[in-house]
Amino acid sequence: MEKERLEFFRNLLNRKLEDLLSEAGKAVTVMSSSKEEAFPDPTDRASHETDRNFLLRVKDRERKLTAKVREALQRIDTGTYGICEVCGEDISEKRLEARPVTTSCIKCKEEEEAQEKQRKIG
Repeated sequence: MEKERLEFFRNLLNRKLEDLLSEAGKAVTVMSSSKEEAFPDPTDRASHETDRNFLLRVKDRERKLTAKVREALQRIDTGTYGICEVCGEDISEKRLEARPVTTSCIKCKEEEEAQEKQRKIG
């Protein structure tokens, strides 16, 4: 991949990482500053707990994405970014633009998903 395109993806990934870390910081602040409220109505308490659990699941997904972004940045540094880890072929730039943290080309990803589908059926 050309150096200019690698820098484009590095900048894209760095912006994504900054956004994720900023959002994580906000969530920590909000969750740590909110005191345990006394809910006289059990329904209100249940709704609050459901919202909190949903937020925690979202933040867990963002934590995992943060790790993938850091790994992608490391692959740029080591010269392996944009190379499929399965077949060794180049990953199309169109795919990298859609999913910059991907580690597999579209063909290998489709094969992997087909195998997963077969395992679920069988």
